[in-house]
Amino acid sequence: MIRPIWLFFLFLLSVGLILTACTPPSPSILKVMTHDSFAISDSVLKLFEDQHHVKVQFLKSGDTGTAVNKAILSKDVPLADVFYGVDNTFLSRALNEGIFESYTSPLLAEIPEKYKLDPENRLLPVDFGDVCLNYDKSYFEERVLLPPVQLEDLLKPEYKGLLVVENPATSSPGLAFLLATIAHFGQDGYLEYWQGLVENDLLVVNDWETAYRVEFSRSGGTRPIVVSYGSSPPFEVIYAEEPVSEPPTAAIVSDDACFRQIEFVGILAGTQNRKMAEAWIDFMLSVDFQEDLPLQMYVFPVNQNAQLDQTFSQYLEVPDKPATIDPQEIADNREMWIRDWTEAVLR
Repeated sequence: MIRPIWLFFLFLLSVGLILTACTPPSPSILKVMTHDSFAISDSVLKLFEDQHHVKVQFLKSGDTGTAVNKAILSKDVPLADVFYGVDNTFLSRALNEGIFESYTSPLLAEIPEKYKLDPENRLLPVDFGDVCLNYDKSYFEERVLLPPVQLEDLLKPEYKGLLVVENPATSSPGLAFLLATIAHFGQDGYLEYWQGLVENDLLVVNDWETAYRVEFSRSGGTRPIVVSYGSSPPFEVIYAEEPVSEPPTAAIVSDDACFRQIEFVGILAGTQNRKMAEAWIDFMLSVDFQEDLPLQMYVFPVNQNAQLDQTFSQYLEVPDKPATIDPQEIADNREMWIRDWTEAVLR
């Protein structure tokens, strides 16, 4: 006897349902917008993706200023669920545009208050780094010349032609150093200081790579003082071609000589993936992610429970009194300060 054809199709349907039930669902997607310097270890990223059954897509969007602009311009149709990389020089601008939703992560309890600049928790602190003057120890030792200790020293004749800085209009550390001079000398005195640096044969380049990798005497250049990071000396030990017992460079960390950059993460308003966005922020504030930061992005954890690599603990100098300016004051004056600096220094 021939079975009705519909029984055959019913059999096929039942097999399909069984196979579908046995096949795990595809991972969901979380989109994270970042600046171009973002990096994370594959193994650390896998921890999050496996735990939450999600695939994280990173949208690298230029330097900090460019990325913030993209997020603002696309706020009606956000490009991502989360944005990481707003720093304290762009904090107020980003908040004033209303592009973030508040989220009070439970991990905030592990972060000191000094890093929390938004009381509404639209932007939560992730890391910090100090932009400081660095100098080549051997240059000064060979010439029996004391290295500079504070910003005013760079105006002295013995330091003529020794300093290279980055243009604040094109460089994040360049802008941070400009802000350090404004914090230290005031709005009425910083341009006079810069004019003094010009008279003392200041060299200005467009970016950190050129300043540190080309013009700095440690890299074969002629300038033994450079605007870099407080973390640069430990990295000279970690990445030395031949093992060294101590850094060949040192950072100048006297009061107001360094500017502290703090980077933040926030949930972009309008996300359709709010719960996963919250989970990602919790992850960025967790010890797993925080301990991965230094060797990935050369910045330091804000979570007080995160442990630093021994080399950092041994050689990192953190300024007791970094220069600070209120983020709203930066937002109100940034373009004017850069314009006035350009007029005074480059023209």
